[in-house]
Amino acid sequence: MPISAEDWGAIRLTLRLAGTTTLVLLCLATPLAWWLARSGSRWCGVVAAVVALPLVLPPTVLGFYLLVSMGPQGWLGHITQWLGVGLLPFTFTGLVVGSVLFSLPFAVQPLQHAFENLGDRPLEVAATLRASPWDTAWHVVLPLCRPGFVTAAVLSFAHTVGEFGVVLMLGGNIPEATRVVSTQIYGHVEALEYTQAHWLAGGMVVFSFVVLLVLGWLNPRGSRLRP
Repeated sequence: MPISAEDWGAIRLTLRLAGTTTLVLLCLATPLAWWLARSGSRWCGVVAAVVALPLVLPPTVLGFYLLVSMGPQGWLGHITQWLGVGLLPFTFTGLVVGSVLFSLPFAVQPLQHAFENLGDRPLEVAATLRASPWDTAWHVVLPLCRPGFVTAAVLSFAHTVGEFGVVLMLGGNIPEATRVVSTQIYGHVEALEYTQAHWLAGGMVVFSFVVLLVLGWLNPRGSRLRP
């Protein structure tokens, strides 16, 4: 059988990681993107540069510093041990943390563009109707910025599925714990198991193509691939 039980385990873990990361990113990126788009603070440029850093930073560099900071001698490692959580490297939780940081610009930037294009008029109309902040967010901002949310969710999910460097540095290649599709392909190639690698790699190609089609179908006006 081309796809083994270990391969299916890697696929399930990859989907779980991507889904968890996407949910966390949407929760974190929405207020951050709103602040970047609407605050006008002089710190916006600095924060935007920090958010975009994973776009140009080699994944192994980010993974290395996360590994060091989350390790037993790192400041994050000291905090997690003090909280009783333990050390995060080589765990699923550690992968989620690394994936959230690595995919952050793919969630923040589409939302920031959507909030910037929203303009002030809809918010002013909602204010004249005495809408509460929650009503304004739910009934005005969310429907008008739906393409931005769709783009952020799809790109965050797809980018997490395709991670390799951060995952390998921070999680290793532990079966049923941190072994995702990208590291499973790497393992097959190292073992000269090219047939198994072809099946998984081909699946990734098809998945990526379908993601782009879905993104363009759901968001025809905002489907430009700018994260």
